[in-house]
Amino acid sequence: MSEPPAALPQRLWNAAVTSHDYATPGGEKYQAAVLEQYKLYVEMADRVSARRNLTNTFFLTVNTAFLAGAGTIGRDVLAEVPDWGLCVAVLAALFQCLVWQLIIRSYKQLNAAKYQVIGELERRLPALPYGEAEWQELGDGGSWGKYVRLTNVELAVPVVFAALYLVAVSVAVAMR
Repeated sequence: MSEPPAALPQRLWNAAVTSHDYATPGGEKYQAAVLEQYKLYVEMADRVSARRNLTNTFFLTVNTAFLAGAGTIGRDVLAEVPDWGLCVAVLAALFQCLVWQLIIRSYKQLNAAKYQVIGELERRLPALPYGEAEWQELGDGGSWGKYVRLTNVELAVPVVFAALYLVAVSVAVAMR
């Protein structure tokens, strides 16, 4: 049986390097190195969030275009589409909604890990803006009155599109 992973502080900090390795009075070089790593890591977390936004924009555009295209199809064109063609189109649309949800969940997990590491890096800095102060100001994400988690909103959008696809196929079948 494998051992459980060590807690984040033990995994994050290099035990072979301490402030004594930055032999300056007060450990300024060590603190500067921690600060540089912190800034770099925060920048990386911001880039992940930017990629997440681009991904959501892509899927939102694809789904909007698909529904708009489906809405412009007339009864005459719809009558010529075989049943299997309609099924394939709806299954493809539903599948990409599922993929979109999985990608959102993956970004959520990645961001959660990054912000845990950022919080741990902050413990070596004078202030704790991300890891503790901001999150506590938001009520630790437990109150919709203080903070609505973006992931909850993001995860609802593919479900709405999937429901719209099911309504659209029902209307299409009824029109035939």
